[in-house]
Amino acid sequence: MKSFLGLFCLFLIFLSGQVFAATSVLTYDVYAGGIHALNAKLTIKKERTKYDVILSTGTQGFLKKMADWSGRYISKGNVKSDKTYPTFHESSSTWKKKTEVKTFKYNGKGHFKSYQSTEAGQNTTPKDVDLSLAKDTTDILSATLQTMLAIPKSKLCSGKELIFDGDRNFRLTYSDTKAEKLTKSDYNIYDGEAVVCKVEVKPEKGKWRKKPRGWLSIQEQGRKKGALPTIWFGQVTGQPNLYVPVKIRVKTDYGTLFMHLTSAKTW
Repeated sequence: MKSFLGLFCLFLIFLSGQVFAATSVLTYDVYAGGIHALNAKLTIKKERTKYDVILSTGTQGFLKKMADWSGRYISKGNVKSDKTYPTFHESSSTWKKKTEVKTFKYNGKGHFKSYQSTEAGQNTTPKDVDLSLAKDTTDILSATLQTMLAIPKSKLCSGKELIFDGDRNFRLTYSDTKAEKLTKSDYNIYDGEAVVCKVEVKPEKGKWRKKPRGWLSIQEQGRKKGALPTIWFGQVTGQPNLYVPVKIRVKTDYGTLFMHLTSAKTW
């Protein structure tokens, strides 16, 4: 009897692993000021206790000829009660055929372990990097996945995670939940209810400039226009416990940037 019960438990564990294990691949077109500027692909592999997320993007068409840029971002880690605990995060950016890579390692239980940066294969990790800034931090993909896993249960968009990027840390906040019905269009395949979230980066410690630059500059441009960066999350992957970005809007001084979902596959 004990042997039978043991085998039956193993079968249930195996079966539950099959139920919860799924890989979703989503593709997006990004328009800036009406111009198709970027392509992006988001791959999410979610098992019962582990996850892998890959986001790859790059300029395309006319813009690629003018500014050939691409980026690839990878996060791996553990999941417990919809809380994500990264073990590995890599941020890779290629500009003018030079690639900069930032690698972050964690213990999968909420503690940061190490950071390294390279450019063109050479170690460029600053000798004076302040690793105290990494205490109690996560990475941006893991933080976003955590929000995506929480939405199906609460129908609320909430999150307030501390992120370390190698030079500084910042608070990534998801807030201001509302529901909105989206309709399929020539640009976006999504049709259905979506949970709308505001996204805000709040600088904390480290090497922050007095004048906003990069993403922070774009965010503040939108704030002046009355709209922080906004994400619409919807259910399209066949995974009942996962909402994914189906649309993004970012207002800037140079026009409004939209990211539209163009395909979604799950197996």
